Amino acid sequence: MDMSSSVRIEASREDIYAALNDPQILEQCIPGCERMTKVSDTEFRAAVTAKVGPVKAGFVGDVTLSDIDPPNGYTITGQGKGGPAGFAKMSAQVRLEPDGAGTRLYYDAHVDIGEKLAQVGSRLINSTAKKFTGDFFSKFAQVVVGD
Repeated sequence: MDMSSSVRIEASREDIYAALNDPQILEQCIPGCERMTKVSDTEFRAAVTAKVGPVKAGFVGDVTLSDIDPPNGYTITGQGKGGPAGFAKMSAQVRLEPDGAGTRLYYDAHVDIGEKLAQVGSRLINSTAKKFTGDFFSKFAQVVVGD
């Protein structure tokens, strides 16, 4: 599944870039995130509980940053295992561009899921992924701006 979109945030690229690299901010913003730990400057470990239709699973996974270009963006890749529910793999290119007094955050993401999760159906998976992404960026903008 592929997703692309953008969101305008009333903050500088530098502030947004710093927030995208802060495990405490990410933990607050990722729906269902129970723990986000920084392993190194380019690696995080996360524990997230997610529900897709009738399937609810706890995922534990690793996230890696590459193509790092502060404060313009990076590529983020991750994979998590949800036990018998299956797995999820994700990669996204994140780009930050000035937009008036704020910043526009663009992302192009690709997600693969497997096993039991893949049996739920693409329509439900797509709507869940869009809601998850929308919830993340809504909360992220609030936290970064300080609302």
